[in-house]
Amino acid sequence: MRRAIAAVAAAGLLLVGGCAEDTPDKTSEKQSAVTVFAAASLTEAFTRIGKDFEAAHPGTKVTFSFAGSSALATQIGQGAPADVFASASPTNMQTVADGGGVADAPVTFAHNQLVIATAKGNPKGIRVLADLTAAGTKVALCAEQVPCGAAAKKALTAANVTLTPVTLEQDVKAALSKVRLGEVDAALVYRTDARAAAADVDAVEFPESAGAINDYPIAVLKAAPNAAGAKAFVDYVRSPQGLVVLTTAGFQQP
Repeated sequence: MRRAIAAVAAAGLLLVGGCAEDTPDKTSEKQSAVTVFAAASLTEAFTRIGKDFEAAHPGTKVTFSFAGSSALATQIGQGAPADVFASASPTNMQTVADGGGVADAPVTFAHNQLVIATAKGNPKGIRVLADLTAAGTKVALCAEQVPCGAAAKKALTAANVTLTPVTLEQDVKAALSKVRLGEVDAALVYRTDARAAAADVDAVEFPESAGAINDYPIAVLKAAPNAAGAKAFVDYVRSPQGLVVLTTAGFQQP
């Protein structure tokens, strides 16, 4: 009888021990994931930074959701699970902060500037913003609530140019795609996006863009499932390695 009781007790210890071993593994697996909500204009640079971050942190998986900053801010406010938010403007970041959604004060990690994206070879001969108003010229802009749209409005006002776009897009990638597909003759997009699409479009610099530079803030979210991983990612974005990727993509240092 004593031997039977001892055997049952030993089996119970093994079962408990097995459960104890499973829990850390599951916790570790959960903690290795970092979910980043980032402005569409960060797609190429952050995809590269994500791969580099994973290489520097073995076992970590970074998942991105790229979209217009205003849409991402809305999703975060509605409770979408994410660890980090990187916005293309302080306005959308402030929306999240005002809702109590950030863990710490956001920090600016990059600047970006507008250019006029045209079809390869610039067949319309566009040189300045006023050229976008020429008869028969089709132009795409971002919607005003999107950072690239707000910057475009500011630049057009500074140039005293009134423009009626044929389409208003919800993020800069969508506006750029209209040029790449030949649906419009030009679009106001970020320098970084035009550079990433250099095989398909030309970028025309214009002076008013200097007065419409966008600051890019980043923050760890208060409800982050992986706060430690989120902080490590933010630190990596701001590290010398991250800055090299950003400047290579055409972003300006803060």
